Amino acid sequence: MQHPVTAPPIPERIRTLAAAAVPTHVSFAGTARPAVPARGGVDGAGRPVLLVRAGDPLYGARDEPAVTVDLAASRSLGGLEATRGLLKVQGWVQAVPAAEAREAAVAIAGHCPDEALFDALEELAASGGGGRPEGAGSPLLLRVDVGQVIYLTGGESGVVDAEDYLRAAPDPLAEQAERMLAHVNDTHRQQLTDALCSLLGAPVREVWLWELDRYGATVRHGADRPALVRLPWPAPAACARSLEQAVHDLLCHR
Repeated sequence: MQHPVTAPPIPERIRTLAAAAVPTHVSFAGTARPAVPARGGVDGAGRPVLLVRAGDPLYGARDEPAVTVDLAASRSLGGLEATRGLLKVQGWVQAVPAAEAREAAVAIAGHCPDEALFDALEELAASGGGGRPEGAGSPLLLRVDVGQVIYLTGGESGVVDAEDYLRAAPDPLAEQAERMLAHVNDTHRQQLTDALCSLLGAPVREVWLWELDRYGATVRHGADRPALVRLPWPAPAACARSLEQAVHDLLCHR
């Protein structure tokens, strides 16, 4: 008998998490300098992209210094932010090429809109596409050439090397899954609670849909020490409609 796949492959899970994550800090490798706050996003290839202003330690960096960028993904549960996962992307800082600057700016604006993004794009265009603006004090768009990714999520931790990380792609149903997840948490939590009570054969409290993907759902329950329960689908969802049906079947479980 063939058993269902219970969760996405690790590289896919980490790429999906990275796509929803926000850079929080960046530090130089091999130095005692403390980490500094970072503003940015993650581009379509999974690379952290950063908006850097004059005075930032990265602003005058040359020769692609080795860095670690901390990424954090969170989920809002009843107005409270809970951490879904933490990633440390280790690699080398590069200037974003002018031809890819707009994509990088869009990735950053999705998490932290900033008028300095327009300044960075204008200066890059004025510089003739050299990757760094010529204007003194002009903001920079930088990205990290990934060497490896250290992850901590759901009680699991490990390392994904650059080849596996960059070759993977986020869950193809991630966008639709997030909308479904938000809808369940907004309007169907009692049904979810009843379904989990039935599945576990015991009462549960503070139940939330925590993760949702084509392979299954992860449900969080408990307040002081929340626990995660993974509920795989009988077969992976091939499209948004089949994922919606799987969620419906879960909520109707008695």
